[in-house]
Amino acid sequence: MIELSEQTIIDQLVLRLMGRYPTISESTVSSVVRDVHSRYDGRPLRDFVPLFVERHAKSELEKLTATTV
Repeated sequence: MIELSEQTIIDQLVLRLMGRYPTISESTVSSVVRDVHSRYDGRPLRDFVPLFVERHAKSELEKLTATTV
């Protein structure tokens, strides 16, 4: 079984969200994901962090999309 590092998964998430939100700049998408990810620094259980980051980042990007339309 291939194990990916948390950082690799977060990097892939940034790329996926850039594709999902093409009207938001790449730097903004990356910044939102990195900001959300940093909220989990120091948390002992890391298995679900990428999932939580994805959910919260999508929520924040949806808000940005709504305000730019």
